[in-house]
Amino acid sequence: MNLLKGKRGIISGALDSNSIAWKVAEKAHAHGAQIVLTNAPIAMRMGEIKVLSAKIKAEIIPADATSVPDLTNLFTKSQEILEGKIDFVLHSIGMSPNVRKNLPYTDLNYDFYMKSIDISAMSLHKMLSVAYKMDALSEWASVVALSYIAAQRTYPFYNDMAEAKAMLESIVRSFGYHYGKAKKIRINSVSQSPTKTTAGSGIKGFGDFYTYADAISPLGNASAESCADYCITLFSDLTRMVTMQNLYHDGGYSTTGVSNEVMEKLANN
Repeated sequence: MNLLKGKRGIISGALDSNSIAWKVAEKAHAHGAQIVLTNAPIAMRMGEIKVLSAKIKAEIIPADATSVPDLTNLFTKSQEILEGKIDFVLHSIGMSPNVRKNLPYTDLNYDFYMKSIDISAMSLHKMLSVAYKMDALSEWASVVALSYIAAQRTYPFYNDMAEAKAMLESIVRSFGYHYGKAKKIRINSVSQSPTKTTAGSGIKGFGDFYTYADAISPLGNASAESCADYCITLFSDLTRMVTMQNLYHDGGYSTTGVSNEVMEKLANN
């Protein structure tokens, strides 16, 4: 449908073919966009981003999203490669050392905690601040950050990532105001269903919760591919007046109290 024909974008966080960012990159390319891919150097060694790069003919610029010099280089080189300012950016970046080490929420390592916040939330502020100072985004550009409902509700297994997502969504609102006033640039977050990505599946108890959320949601869990479709609409000119929002893409989970399926399972137990 060429919703992004002639647009230039930066997609972060594509690790492998299960990643939402991977699906977004494929969809953006199919809709006519030119793209630069980026990820942390360590993630690039672990993942398959070079396969995606070859598939959609997109160059890769390694960047640590917590490093202002790396982000400056990312926006500088992206504009050179794409021959113009950037029209859309996907922030798909999140990692908690506390979760990886299986540390309980009541006994966190605070150095790890700071890293969780820096990688998963402050990286968005740094990315936006670098772009703002460089004037790297075109007017009416769109920035989308991937979030999760644990920013508003308590999910014991989500650990310190809950605070990171809450901060991420606050940055969306705050920077969304300033960037909107300055350049008509819109910034939103998408709160996605539990999704069977490499990162999501690594969370303890993920499988059981995926099944639970699917039973609660009237439409079922939203897939990575359908999330990518939604992101494309937010990058497009069709959503020019949507900004500073946390948008739920979860099959109705966020507004459903309980479902008949869940009550029946409890009754049977």
